[in-house]
Amino acid sequence: MIEKMKMVCVVSSLSRKDEMLSGLRELGLLHISEKKSADHRAIERFSDLSKTINSLFDYMPGKKSKDKKEMPLLSDEDFEEMYQGVRAAFDKKAELSQEISASVNEIDRIRPWGEFDPAELKELKASGYDLHFYRLGKAELSMLKDNEDVSYIRLASVDKMDAVAVFGQIPSGISAMEFTAPEKSISELEARIKECNAEIEKCDETLKEGALCLNSFNAQLLKAQNEEIYSSASETSQSDEELVWISGYVPAEDFDKIAQAAKENCWAWAVSDVDDEDDQVPTKVKYSKVSSLIKPVFDILGILPGYRETDISLWFLLFFTLFFAMIMGDGGYGFLLLIGTVVMIVKAKKMNTLTYLLLVLSIATIIWGAITGTWFGMESAMKVPFLKALVIPSFANYPDYFGVTALEQQNTIMKFSFTIGAVQMSIGTLMAIKRKISEKNLSWVADLGWLIAIISMYLLSLLLVIGESIEMVPVFIGIGCAFLLVVVFGGMSPDLTFGQGLKAGLSSAFTVFLDTISCFGNVMSYIRLFAVGMAGLAISQSFNSMASGFTGPLIIAGAVIVIIGHALNIIMCFLSVIVHGVRLNVLEFSGQVGLEWTGLPYEPFKTNEKVVK
Repeated sequence: MIEKMKMVCVVSSLSRKDEMLSGLRELGLLHISEKKSADHRAIERFSDLSKTINSLFDYMPGKKSKDKKEMPLLSDEDFEEMYQGVRAAFDKKAELSQEISASVNEIDRIRPWGEFDPAELKELKASGYDLHFYRLGKAELSMLKDNEDVSYIRLASVDKMDAVAVFGQIPSGISAMEFTAPEKSISELEARIKECNAEIEKCDETLKEGALCLNSFNAQLLKAQNEEIYSSASETSQSDEELVWISGYVPAEDFDKIAQAAKENCWAWAVSDVDDEDDQVPTKVKYSKVSSLIKPVFDILGILPGYRETDISLWFLLFFTLFFAMIMGDGGYGFLLLIGTVVMIVKAKKMNTLTYLLLVLSIATIIWGAITGTWFGMESAMKVPFLKALVIPSFANYPDYFGVTALEQQNTIMKFSFTIGAVQMSIGTLMAIKRKISEKNLSWVADLGWLIAIISMYLLSLLLVIGESIEMVPVFIGIGCAFLLVVVFGGMSPDLTFGQGLKAGLSSAFTVFLDTISCFGNVMSYIRLFAVGMAGLAISQSFNSMASGFTGPLIIAGAVIVIIGHALNIIMCFLSVIVHGVRLNVLEFSGQVGLEWTGLPYEPFKTNEKVVK
């Protein structure tokens, strides 16, 4: 259920601004509207801490290191001293690394000219011997020899070119590459590189010590984020010469707490219902114990229904669980997922929403694998009486053991998939009808037309794909009636007259025609539950077949093939759940409900207990 919101404005005297903001933060109920950015210092503090923490991960001691244990939580003063030392170490290390790189490049540049002392060149220049060094080709060297006005000394070849030391500048008519004398010799540069590496080692020691204080860094990061949130609230609040006020949204059922706090702290307040045209109202979903299991999936996908949209979390959970089981399709995979979930619970020593969801998904997969007789894709599982007794014959992936033909089995699963699609889309349409009737929106009749279309398209799918005997006349009559209802009533709205709504509906007749065809495609799209499940089974059977060819000493290789093959298949099944299982809920089902997932998360102004990414 999506909780109703109230628009609240809290007012206090300007001198008690911090007291008011601190009180509201302690309440943790007010979702501030139109938040402004925090003070740049608060933003920079959080950003710098985040970057430093990410960089320190490279200096964390290994699992076997004796220094792995973190230091106790530091006080603010001690942390700041350590933090500044870590930042200085990072800056110093970056400078030293750049200096080493520059020195290496300089060595590479001057090495062909050999070892010499640049200081001696400076002494010669001071004594009046201004030497310049060049590399030049054979022809240019010949030109230099012929020029009696130039004094030079022939040097050893450099990079397979002639080299000379010229007293003064070489004449402009002779093309040559001048060598700029370095500030330091090769030996001096190499000595400096050693010094830089030694200093880098000292910086690394400082950074390793800082990495041991990761718990203190995380505590300070949380503190910085809370300060940034508070700063944003402070910047958002408005004031004049005497008063300060701040506005936001509060869940209707929690408004009494705001009123009580206002009374205790002598704040003034005003409350009103949210405006019908306000598109910034946050969504707070009130989950039941069962529907809350789907919240981790919503969080991973980053989806949330809009404030005025319908909460489908329970239906989403039920169908997602069924889709997950059918796509994974193997009771053995479900058993592995169950073991993994139990291990997670044992390690964490507690259960959370995610582990409850994984338990539900794993058990559902085991049940589906049991009724289809699928255990790691092994046909031999059907020779076990207990496993065979669990199978529903018409659903069996090995139908020969139950006197059922492969075609009958496939048709049964496909019909089951189409039926799931028709049921899910029909439920979505009924939810849309219920919502529109409560809003006195006459377009609910158009949704009734879509319900008729879904049923008709479902029957058409059974005829075309499975070959079931279906009377075509009622089907086409249903499609025609559905089309007319959608065209006539699709444009209706509470703020339009019947005539205006009829005109809007008639103008979109061609779009409705295309949507009607699309409705058939939506029903057909549920065949992916059958197709993806069968593909997973075929892959597992293929790896089992490959492994069975290895006998004797090579049986170990066969075992490796089975393990790797099934591991890859499990990964592919998980990806298929995301691609197909989620899609059917987020697109086909949500489309029938009229859900666009436009929600803004309810984020009350409060002190966070952990860093929010």
